[in-house]
Amino acid sequence: HYTDDPREVAAAALDGFWEGWPAPPSREEHMAALLGSEVAVLGIDDQTGRVVGFATAVGDGALAAFIPFVEVLPAYRARGIGSEMVRRILDRLADRYSIDLVCDPHLVPFYEGLGFVRLTAMSIRRPEVLGAGDAED
Repeated sequence: HYTDDPREVAAAALDGFWEGWPAPPSREEHMAALLGSEVAVLGIDDQTGRVVGFATAVGDGALAAFIPFVEVLPAYRARGIGSEMVRRILDRLADRYSIDLVCDPHLVPFYEGLGFVRLTAMSIRRPEVLGAGDAED
C-alpha cells in the first residue's frame, strides 16, 4: 500500500535506500527530507510492513515543483511501485505549471513513460554535507 504521511513510519524502517550514493544520508536526514517535503509518498510492503519505496516533491506551493527523489529497493523494482509513487505526486501537483526532475541517463525512458520530456538541467551536488549534522562537537 501507499501512504503520503511519513509520520506513519519510523526512521528505522528506512534502511536499504540510497544505492550507489558516495555518502548516503543518515536515517534521520532521510526522515527530515520526507517530513520537509511538500509531497512525500511511501510504498509499504503489506506483508512485512517494510518501506520499499519513497518519492518526494518540493515546491513553491503555487507554480513550480521539483521531484528530487524516487527510490525503490532493488528487490522491489519492476513492480510498478516507482511509477505509482510518481503518478500520485503528479496527481497532487496537477495544478502546477512545471514539475521538474533530474535523472541519470538510463532512467530517461522510465520518466518519459510517465509524461516527462527531456530538458537541459544544471545541478550542484555536495555529498560532503550529508551526515554533517550528525557530527559531535
